[in-house]
Amino acid sequence: MTTTRSAPSTDTPHHPDPTARRLALGAILGPVLFTLSWLILGFVNTGYTLFGHRFTDYSPISQPISGLGMGATAPYMNTAFVVTGLMLVAGLVGVFRATTTAGWSVPHRTAFALLACSGVGQAVCGIFDLEAVMPHTLGFVLALGAPIVGFLLAGLHLRRVPGWRRFGNWLLLGSPLTLALLVGFFLAFQPTADGAEHGIAGLVQRAGILEVHAWFVAMGRLAYRRR
Repeated sequence: MTTTRSAPSTDTPHHPDPTARRLALGAILGPVLFTLSWLILGFVNTGYTLFGHRFTDYSPISQPISGLGMGATAPYMNTAFVVTGLMLVAGLVGVFRATTTAGWSVPHRTAFALLACSGVGQAVCGIFDLEAVMPHTLGFVLALGAPIVGFLLAGLHLRRVPGWRRFGNWLLLGSPLTLALLVGFFLAFQPTADGAEHGIAGLVQRAGILEVHAWFVAMGRLAYRRR
């Protein structure tokens, strides 16, 4: 009598190693740290000077989070930028290790590199404040722009990972949503002292950062829960 071995079910979740699960926590704790930092420091900031212009008040509606990296709150906000960026990179290492059973393919490596650029960009924003215009702008574009393609590639990768298929499908929506929020920020942003004190650029920027961080938190949570 011949016994036929059935093919393994594609719905069986992959079980990551303990190190990957612990690293994945960085994708959760980093965004939580960053969100608490700009929420708390936004209340205590007493203003700052930028290119000779004195902002006597800080508005989270019109001014970017990077404004908290100036003045009395600078050491705390800039530290949060750097620490969050490093935690995100570590968290993504854990997530991608937790969702890979074979070697890392080129699309897999590309997706990781693009999403890790978001963490690197945040760290750059903490190292270079608003007065270092070029590197700070580059950091911001990496932090919010790299996930536009990164979410797409990561979603395509996760759709093929058992237990992650549904999340991979949802993650595909992150690309157009992040693009829309990034474009919305640049449309609302006015690079003048008067523009920084009016409008809704700060609010749109916060929406974009919260959206990107929410996807990272969801990835970290799923990777950590796989026992």
